[in-house]
Amino acid sequence: MVHRFPTAFLLVFGLSSATLADEAKKGAMYKSPGCECGEDYAYYLRDRGYQIKVFPTIDMDGLKKRNGISENIATCHTLIIGRYVVEGHVPAKYVERLLKEKPAIRGIALPGKPEGAPGVTGEKRQPFTIYEIGSQPGKVFAVD
Repeated sequence: MVHRFPTAFLLVFGLSSATLADEAKKGAMYKSPGCECGEDYAYYLRDRGYQIKVFPTIDMDGLKKRNGISENIATCHTLIIGRYVVEGHVPAKYVERLLKEKPAIRGIALPGKPEGAPGVTGEKRQPFTIYEIGSQPGKVFAVD
C-alpha cells in the first residue's frame, strides 16, 4: 500500500523545519560596555545568516560564572545560542557544528583575541584551538 500525504501536510512540515532551523540561528551576545570586537563578531555571524542581538552588560563576571566559563577561557563577550554558550571569536563553522551535533557540553570557546579570528583584524598566524566548555578542562572541540 502506498501512503500519500496531502500537499498541505508537507508544506506545513517543511515550513516547521525551516522555522526550527531559523530559531537555532538566533542568539544573544553579551559584552562588556567597552568591547568593540563583540560587535564585529556579531556582524560576522549576521553575514552568515545568524540573528544576533547585542546587549552591553556590566555583569560579565556573573554571566560567565552562571554559564560555566572559567577565567582561563573568558573573553570580553559571550554568545548564548540555543542551549549553548560560545565564548570569544569562534569561527561560524564550529558554531554550526555545535548546533548540529548537539553534544552534551555547555558550549565552546576560543580564548583570547587571536589575530585573524572572526571579528578580529590581522592575519591568522597560527591554528585556533577551540575548547569545550563544561566537559573535562582543556578538552579540545576543534583545531582550525
